[in-house]
Amino acid sequence: MKRHITTLIHSIILLAATVAASAHADDAGRIVFVSGKAELGGQPVALNSTVSEGAELSTGADGYLYLKTVDNGFFILRPNSRARIVAYHIDAKDPANTRIKLELVNGVARSISGDAVKQARQNFRFNTPVAAIGVRGTDFTVYTTQDTSRVAVISGGIVVSGFVSGCAPQGNGPCEGSASAELFARQQGQLLQITKDQVKPQLLQSNGAAPDIIAPPRPDEPNGKNASAASGSTSPAPAIPGANELNLDPKKGDGLKQAIANGNSNVTPPVVVPPVVVPPVVQPVANQIIWGRWAEVLGQPAKLDFVKLSGEAKTIAIVDNFALFQVKGTEWQIPNTGSMGFALKDSEAYVRDEAKGVMSAAQVQNASLNVNFAKATFVTNFDLQTNIGTYKLNSNGSVDSKGQFSNDNIFTSNASVQGVLTSENGGSAAYLFRARLDDTHLATGATLWAKK
Repeated sequence: MKRHITTLIHSIILLAATVAASAHADDAGRIVFVSGKAELGGQPVALNSTVSEGAELSTGADGYLYLKTVDNGFFILRPNSRARIVAYHIDAKDPANTRIKLELVNGVARSISGDAVKQARQNFRFNTPVAAIGVRGTDFTVYTTQDTSRVAVISGGIVVSGFVSGCAPQGNGPCEGSASAELFARQQGQLLQITKDQVKPQLLQSNGAAPDIIAPPRPDEPNGKNASAASGSTSPAPAIPGANELNLDPKKGDGLKQAIANGNSNVTPPVVVPPVVVPPVVQPVANQIIWGRWAEVLGQPAKLDFVKLSGEAKTIAIVDNFALFQVKGTEWQIPNTGSMGFALKDSEAYVRDEAKGVMSAAQVQNASLNVNFAKATFVTNFDLQTNIGTYKLNSNGSVDSKGQFSNDNIFTSNASVQGVLTSENGGSAAYLFRARLDDTHLATGATLWAKK
């Protein structure tokens, strides 16, 4: 009997300690948007939920979470990702006591620094299984597995280090030393990659390896105040005409309005450019592939109603001013034997001079696309004729069982590609591409293909 009483008292003490610890956990922020499968602490997350220190966040294959932090920053989790808010303690009177630590276990996340982070950068840490990331007052995206992490900067700068002597996962703040490397937004088209076997991060061309390409952002993803186009990736949050009218939560109506109604008056709406007149979609709705520009370029009107299509069709890819959709329910269970060659049917491309801030049209020529179903791989090549010369571009990578493909070998491709195969007309394909031509010129485009 005495033993049972002792055990009961011990359990009560442990419970009280747990409750006390929970009561003193600082709030990190509030969920201002949720879509698809998403969980907080292993349970389905609700809009306007408070997220505290120690909380675990996760998303499924279609899940997105936007956490607005208490210091007006954002922590965004994209599909198939898992993260933890290790610490979010803010001392406004003495920023030296501020401690903020985030951890991405796997998947893709974006971190937009809040006011407290900017005032105490030395006390901010973003961990992955293989790297410690510090900031210079920053907006950045991270992709990670247990073995490899890649980081791209949208604005500001970061410092990345592997876990070596003097830089432990349990530490706080950035790790700066011989094993660290820096990356700034001005280094366009580049990212930092580190593996568990590396001592120091490696600076690479982004191509198809950027986090925004592996898990593209939704068009309504919040922007940082000074965010610019994501380095070497699709646009971090394309400012789409009408994006502020998107139904952010089908079950609860407009997520932003709902959050405000629930008392969250600090919700920051997506940045939206002035609306343009959008003509009807060129392709009939019966088509399985729908592609084109969602924005006006060089005086040419948009060809897609992005807002309408994003609700009615499956989004395959978004690359700058181009978008690629597939009619829902028309996925092609591709064969596992044989191969197929495709001929270019239509295309549109542009080159941006980033130094001058001007756009010019480009032409896709001498193009080929071949798919090996037996190996589930693709290879494409084409010449891009521009006003500064002709560039030979190529890409190769894998094809999944439903026909979606992208380049996953950054060492044998000089263009990033995201596309889809369908059985339409006996075999069709389309992809969006992006390629850095030199230090100041970036090419983007869309292509449509038919079976030879």
